[in-house]
Amino acid sequence: MVEVAELSFVAISLSLLVGIFLLRRHFAMSPSNDRSWVNDNQRLATVEITGDKALIKNVRDFNWRTTKDYDERWVDVTVDLNEVRKIWFVLEYFSPERKEMAHTILSYEFEDGRRLACSIEVRRKEGSRYHPLKGIFRSYELIYVWGTERDVIGVRSRCRRKSKTHLFEGVVLGPGNERRMLESYLRRTNKLAKDPEWYNTITNTCSTNIVNHVNEVYPGRVPWAIAIMMPGLSPKMLLKNNLVKSSGNIDETMESSLIDSISEKWDHSSDFGDWIRGMDTRIQH
Repeated sequence: MVEVAELSFVAISLSLLVGIFLLRRHFAMSPSNDRSWVNDNQRLATVEITGDKALIKNVRDFNWRTTKDYDERWVDVTVDLNEVRKIWFVLEYFSPERKEMAHTILSYEFEDGRRLACSIEVRRKEGSRYHPLKGIFRSYELIYVWGTERDVIGVRSRCRRKSKTHLFEGVVLGPGNERRMLESYLRRTNKLAKDPEWYNTITNTCSTNIVNHVNEVYPGRVPWAIAIMMPGLSPKMLLKNNLVKSSGNIDETMESSLIDSISEKWDHSSDFGDWIRGMDTRIQH
């Protein structure tokens, strides 16, 4: 009996030592911007600000025919920080069977009608696929993907068969907060280009970062809620806290914000952002 107890103690001790070694090794891992990335995550955006003008480099402008068939294009875009007039919120449900799982995006609209979207997401390495459990354990870096709406929104609303994509106009309280939100995003974009971070399914996601940006600009604007961790549950919270404009009750708002059908009918010559927002376009097509 004594020998059995001693063997058990040794086995438990070895298991603990191995566990401690693996944990130390895991937390010693450092995020990197230098890996073999998939094409659509290959370039990091960076920003140069001179006065009221911001030059955003490596804006993605892919022409997606399907999620695997596309023309690759990267552009540099200059915007006037004083001319942000609206902020739009995009909510993409990955699958009807998983209502709690969704991706969130912000898009900035300027006085000249141009729009730039920013998708905060996992930066995928070649050959890797995203899984939320892996996202807890330092498996993916975080990336701010700046892109045109026809790219960042269009690939979701036009090319992903199962997903459902909603577009809401954001409610921005306080004069100048549109600019402050954009500046907050641009600062973090440059920070990530210099100091990479791990994505974390719980603490460092698309939704948690959006909330952090909003509350940085307008402290306390977004209260903590389970919907921040599970953004598919966010519509009630968004409407209750006057974060997006409504079109009646929640069911009516969700129905009117769907853009998949109209996106699929895009004529490829009209501006994609105008197309998905145009009432005349919706009626005629």
